[in-house]
Amino acid sequence: MVLLIGNYLLDRQHSMQRFGTMMLTGLTNAGVAAELLAPPAFLGKFRNGRGFIAKWLAYIDKYILFRWTLKRELARRPGVVHICDHSNAVYANQISNVPVLVTCHDLLAVRDALGEETHCPMSFTGKILQRWILRALRRVTMLACTSKATMADAVRLVSPDRTSPRLERVPLGLNYPYHVIPQPEAWRRLESTTLRPGKRFILHVGSNLPRKNRDGVLRIFAATNDRLDARLAFAGEPLNQHMLALANELGIRDRIVQIDNPPCEVLEALYNCALALLYPSTFEGFGWPVTEAQACGCPVVCSDTEALREAAGEGGLFHFAEDENAFAADILRLADAQTRQLWVEKGLRNAAQFSADKMIARYIEIYRQLGATI
Repeated sequence: MVLLIGNYLLDRQHSMQRFGTMMLTGLTNAGVAAELLAPPAFLGKFRNGRGFIAKWLAYIDKYILFRWTLKRELARRPGVVHICDHSNAVYANQISNVPVLVTCHDLLAVRDALGEETHCPMSFTGKILQRWILRALRRVTMLACTSKATMADAVRLVSPDRTSPRLERVPLGLNYPYHVIPQPEAWRRLESTTLRPGKRFILHVGSNLPRKNRDGVLRIFAATNDRLDARLAFAGEPLNQHMLALANELGIRDRIVQIDNPPCEVLEALYNCALALLYPSTFEGFGWPVTEAQACGCPVVCSDTEALREAAGEGGLFHFAEDENAFAADILRLADAQTRQLWVEKGLRNAAQFSADKMIARYIEIYRQLGATI
């Protein structure tokens, strides 16, 4: 049996929760016995998991109470323990006599805690936690990195000799079967939003983390304001007050649409209907929205970083994050139907390589290399 360790629900790490579910579903469909275990939210539910006190109660849930749950599951002697998110690597400290595989999505927070600027601000205790995570990563059996950029960071910070732990690169597959759907169906799924057929919109998918550069998204869109009749849709975390104030200052507040953490069916429709995905992140470990958009026939304009170049491939339009005029110019270019279709086709070809089945098959192969009989 493969024991998957997932994320604490109240941490609201939606992409990591989807990855855990994706692994469980994929392994089950492949005939592999698997169980997904995550720290239950007991004390952390105080004030709905928000605020200083709730954060520390959540730490008790995750790092003290969960120890007993994990100990009970380990007594069943799984063939391998797969920690689905590197930020939970500290659980490996209580696992012995069982190979431990960790999927490393990025080491950006670890790097920031070590003094490297990656736009991942954190408290003093957050830096202590990231150093704790790094020490735990150094003692696991194998680290599966989702991109070449993350692999390079892992070689430098975790396993310079690539022997302890062993390092492998396993690109992320799509966590939902995103694909091109008929426009009438796509717009039907968006009926609950204020977006309407015939009205163009630019899309951003993500959170308010500084590295996601939503301020840049707002400024880039504003730069197209007098030349493009469109709206700007944010899917994921709602904009914070600073961003709303910036939108007002830029004169685009009335053209912004927010879709709070949409389900995959709605997100698929957004990708299908958007003029383009605008993704000027300053740092990424992989960039799921990029491949998701391309699979739905949505052109991608993104930052020129190693991880996003790997994800977007030949289907991406790339610029340095600070070159906002270049981003705006490409958004305007994509308003031309012929130009847009060229990038749609390039994106579809690139997205085809990010197969969930291929990713699951690779993980099964790794489990067997680690000695699991499955």
